[in-house]
Amino acid sequence: MSDVATPPSSPVSRERSMQIKRQSVISSARQVRLLSRAELTKLTGLSPATLTPLVRELINEGYLIERGPGTSRSGRPRAMLEFNPRAELVAAVSLEPGRISCEIADSDGSVIAHRTARLGGDIVETVCQFIPELVGESMAALRGVAIAAPGISSGGAVRLAPSVGLVEGRPIGESVQQRLGIPVVVDNDVNLMAAGEHAAGAGSDVADLLLLHVADGIGAGLVLDGQVRRGAAGAAGEVGFLPLDPTARGHDGVGPFEARWSENAVAERVVALRPGRRPESPVRALIELSRTEPDAAAYLDELLAAWARLIVSCVCVIDPGRVLLSGAAAELDDDAVARVQALVTESVPAATEVRRAVLGDRAVLHGAVSYALSAAAGGLPALVAVP
Repeated sequence: MSDVATPPSSPVSRERSMQIKRQSVISSARQVRLLSRAELTKLTGLSPATLTPLVRELINEGYLIERGPGTSRSGRPRAMLEFNPRAELVAAVSLEPGRISCEIADSDGSVIAHRTARLGGDIVETVCQFIPELVGESMAALRGVAIAAPGISSGGAVRLAPSVGLVEGRPIGESVQQRLGIPVVVDNDVNLMAAGEHAAGAGSDVADLLLLHVADGIGAGLVLDGQVRRGAAGAAGEVGFLPLDPTARGHDGVGPFEARWSENAVAERVVALRPGRRPESPVRALIELSRTEPDAAAYLDELLAAWARLIVSCVCVIDPGRVLLSGAAAELDDDAVARVQALVTESVPAATEVRRAVLGDRAVLHGAVSYALSAAAGGLPALVAVP
């Protein structure tokens, strides 16, 4: 018999093992919502001896609520456990041109508090003021913060976001994290939209998708194998900078493609075709005008061809299988979407479905919930982690 002693297990390893088991219980309960201890044992693979103290702990923390006995076809009905979505709160912060908004939501994505203000003063100070005020006495339930910015984000720093005053790489994520002491994720707003559509929208049934968002600029969010892909420097999806039009020129942080084919560009053309005030929904206005004005119909053809060309360029590189049209692009009517689909189909090397995104303004919130809960569980390697 060997006299070599077995080294004691590491306390850190035991702690991490228990954290993984705890998260498994939370994730299973969150997914099923109402279940018995026996069902929880089956779902997690944990023994009753391991599960019992975890369940007791989660009941005391408010994650699980004990309910009465459920129905049973045989034997004594089992006591049920219900997951409490209010036990996990997340903060979703959106930086937009001229304003900042903050929403507090539970793990279902239900908003319980909201505030919007003009974008002025220091961003970090504003975020760190809004969140505690909105959360109030439930601060202990706050699991994470997700900050969406219209620029390039890497390691919690944001750059090339001139519309919100962030041109150089300012570490807003690290600053907020140090002040609040909870996990903070900072990402491009379109990445959050893609995550939201993947979690709870038009991409919830697929592992791979590309979300094309058309607004003041044009950006794309990419989900591959169920994960948002950001690139080495956080610049993945900056498709507005693609040089697809030889005559187009970008300026002041605006890419050449988006300078010509963004919502702003469409609005300018619509006003030129029908002088007056800028329409609230330029794409809808263009489609309506195209029904009676040949020049508008010709421009709509150009616009759809340009957006289809952009989609084809992306598909040839990443083969997402599904492309979601977001922002102003989601305002296309059925006929226009079908035309984009036809243009894409005739040019791509693999089958690609084009459809509208469905969450609209709620996409960022659902993406933030997904991000923040993953951050709290240690599932996002790119987040700004709590030291």
